[in-house]
Amino acid sequence: MSFGATGKSTLVVTSGLVPNASILRLEGELDVYVLPLLREHLKRIWELPATPFMIVDLGEVGFCDSMGVNTLVEVMQQCEARGTRLLLGGVRGVMARVLSITGLRNAFEVYDDVDDALRCAMTP
Repeated sequence: MSFGATGKSTLVVTSGLVPNASILRLEGELDVYVLPLLREHLKRIWELPATPFMIVDLGEVGFCDSMGVNTLVEVMQQCEARGTRLLLGGVRGVMARVLSITGLRNAFEVYDDVDDALRCAMTP
């Protein structure tokens, strides 16, 4: 885990829209320290009209603690409530291990590559 100048872990969150999907890209550590930042981005997404898909790009996540996993479960539940299909892209390395260890790999729709998740969302 790397820490920024504040002594807390760092996460860069970007989001955008493509036809049929909202995309949330995470880069860095997904842990208790960054949850306020992540929740602020999610709040903005939830304020928009629902899209058929939400893609969370986890390809650049280097660390994820239990609170990060809990947040992913909350995102899945919110997506289900909105009728949005959640796709996790870039699930390899750390995130593949975390989802496997927690037994959640089968609870999510997981793609090794974010491009595969995008293709799924764009296929009629």
